[in-house]
Amino acid sequence: MSTGKLWGIGLGPGDPELVTVKAARLIAEADVVAFHSARHGRSISRGIAAPYLRAGQLEEHLVYPVTTETTDHPGGYQGAIDEFYEQAAARLATHLAAGRTVALLAAGDPLFYSSYMHMHRRLADRFEAEIVPGITSVSAASAALGTPLVEGEQVLTVLPGTMPVDELTARLRDTDAAAIMKLGRTYPGVRQALSDSGRLADAYYVERASSTRQRVLAAADVDESEVPYFAITIVPGPTPTTPIRIGHGSGSATPTEENTTGPRATTPAVAQTADEMPGEVVVVGLGPGDTAWTTPQVTAALAEATDLVGYTTYVDRVPERLGQRRHASDNKVESERAAMALDLARRGARVAVVSSGDPGVFAMAAAVLEVSAEPQFKDVPVRVLPGMTAANAVASRVGAPLGHDYAMISLSDRLKPWDVVAQRLTAVAAADMAIAIYNPASSQRRWQVDAMRELLLAHRAPETPVVLGRDVGGPTESVRVTSLGELDASEVDMRTLLIIGASTTTAFDTADGTRVFTSRRYGG
Repeated sequence: MSTGKLWGIGLGPGDPELVTVKAARLIAEADVVAFHSARHGRSISRGIAAPYLRAGQLEEHLVYPVTTETTDHPGGYQGAIDEFYEQAAARLATHLAAGRTVALLAAGDPLFYSSYMHMHRRLADRFEAEIVPGITSVSAASAALGTPLVEGEQVLTVLPGTMPVDELTARLRDTDAAAIMKLGRTYPGVRQALSDSGRLADAYYVERASSTRQRVLAAADVDESEVPYFAITIVPGPTPTTPIRIGHGSGSATPTEENTTGPRATTPAVAQTADEMPGEVVVVGLGPGDTAWTTPQVTAALAEATDLVGYTTYVDRVPERLGQRRHASDNKVESERAAMALDLARRGARVAVVSSGDPGVFAMAAAVLEVSAEPQFKDVPVRVLPGMTAANAVASRVGAPLGHDYAMISLSDRLKPWDVVAQRLTAVAAADMAIAIYNPASSQRRWQVDAMRELLLAHRAPETPVVLGRDVGGPTESVRVTSLGELDASEVDMRTLLIIGASTTTAFDTADGTRVFTSRRYGG
């Protein structure tokens, strides 16, 4: 087997429209897309690349064990980081050895103060590797100022803000122009060096260059307690001949809602950068059983999730992904599951809560939304993505038994008393509507099917068609048509869905088996 190729993809400074044509094409074509983030889980690189990803791509989320925090690693900070890079390289090497192409995303340029270089050093001697350069933050910051960085024979010096103040001061004194990277907590020292070198009055601060949250200030006016890592200080060489654009929102990107789940547009919507995106909960429906019934929108959301939460049986239906955390639990802890998902999202995770069928039909959407109304979760975004219902899947196997008005009723009395179930069954039967019966029986709950049958026979003829669909779309699928009078409760379990016909429901035999439909017309 031939090995895959590693692509170091430069994404530019933040605006997705500044991603090169080549980078966009390679991101969409790659078998695996890899990206870094801190422990909060929000990746700036992935946020930039989001419009160019395709549904179902494998993703490798490489989470730094430490950024500015302390660590108890025996090798200290450097030991923890070196171990992380070795482990991350091993994860990517697994894909490359299997023949997959890997696009490793890098904000700015892959070889300019980028994490990509650490993977390149560890992988390029074993696998083919190629760099796709990107626009650097220095260029984006210069564009934000609207003034040249250097001209003629002037020298531009790029400096890390992590340098000692005295060395930074000396270098600032000796250069025509400067760009100071890696700010954040280093900004007090950077400002001191600018002042001591006599360059503070000529220096400018650019935050999140090219993004919708771009901010430009005089370096002397910056509140040092609010400086993010992704900011840069520029000391232009030439004296500016036009006014510097001081203020907020000067970026070229136009704010727009990012479509993270639907089909990718040919012309991408402008994405938010990751530090603008909080965690979120997406409640998804996998459909009844067949993977072909899972929508592309849901598949994309599952691929983008850092965490999966759900009933074990449903989580097990989702293919495992390297780096994606799975939180499976019993089927009787819906509220606890919802709270776990919301808490993970509140701390920055992108959580997919997994349901079978449609999440809004006797599934997790209502549970998540109910818990999300609690004050501690009010700022956590929640989306619901639909799925094919079990009722529609069973109906399709025999024709159109739900072709007219119908109701969906769960026979489970775990969350509501049986007298409420009985009242609803009676009302719907009296209204002459077809009924899709969910959760008809379980190993501990057997008597409800017979009780339902007796209630319905008070309003329906014994000849009323009944469809029994079990594990539809799954490996043990069975579908049978009987009548209400002959319905045998011993044939029904928790994996069975029943469709009870109305007075206008007809069953007839064909060469392909029994077909059932409920007419949309009433006689008269």
